[in-house]
Amino acid sequence: MRRPALYSRSSQPRPVTGGTESESAQIVAAAPTGRRWWKLSASDPRVLWSAILLLGACLLVVTGLVLKPGARKITQEDIDAAVLKTLETATLPSAAARAHEMIAPSIVRVISYEIGVNGRDEIERGVGTGVVIVDKGIILTNLHVVQGAERIKVVFADGLVSVASIKSVQAADDLAVLQAHTIPDDLHAATMRSTSDLLPGDQVVAIGFPFGIGPSTSAGVVSGLKRSFRSPDGGQEMANLIQFDAAANPGNSGGPLVTMDGQVVGIVTAILNPSQQRTFIGIGFAVPIENAASAAGLHPF
Repeated sequence: MRRPALYSRSSQPRPVTGGTESESAQIVAAAPTGRRWWKLSASDPRVLWSAILLLGACLLVVTGLVLKPGARKITQEDIDAAVLKTLETATLPSAAARAHEMIAPSIVRVISYEIGVNGRDEIERGVGTGVVIVDKGIILTNLHVVQGAERIKVVFADGLVSVASIKSVQAADDLAVLQAHTIPDDLHAATMRSTSDLLPGDQVVAIGFPFGIGPSTSAGVVSGLKRSFRSPDGGQEMANLIQFDAAANPGNSGGPLVTMDGQVVGIVTAILNPSQQRTFIGIGFAVPIENAASAAGLHPF
């Protein structure tokens, strides 16, 4: 019986021509089977061309980095545009809110008391407002807020309560200067500003304790300058007053009239009441801060 061939015709290696039959058999036996591996020497042209291509690519990358244009210089127009964009998209505090924030640490509640018949009980007579003008506890308020009081107390912005005494008065302008007996460690005095450049239409805020509620802030404008006012009960006439239309009611007396930059230009002293109702109808009056400063013995502006 004939043994089957180990290889089919198509799979048999092609005979090598040239040489003897035994040499051909040795060459066929030595030929590797499966994957073919290439060995490259340094003298192989393919190595040389690969190195040239790699160096060329590196040269292109370095040249690109060197010749790359620098960042564009920021101009003033760029800055203005960025600021405008921020103003258009950001919610900023109003001018009145900023004024309130600046003056609030200097606002005090002023409470006047009378002593009960037993000599011990304190009976509240009324509430007004004051503003710290010197950080040693010197406070401006209206004379009518504390006049006739047997005891005066002030409540500072941080909640500290102190007894206060009247340091001086200027009756012609309804002003009183108080000295607090105890003061906070970080007491802030208000900044005062001359009224020489104040104009009708300038924005102002009035801050105080209307009907004891507060501190409350109301905003308006300067309505007029150098106004005169006589109280409905036939009291003295006051002159050279600032007229304003920011809401003010009983309890605002003695509080500051403040510009939008947080500076005090007047002390609220009266509201016009054509009727018997002691409520605000749009006309308030403030003593110019120059008068108030002189009442406290401060150098005029």
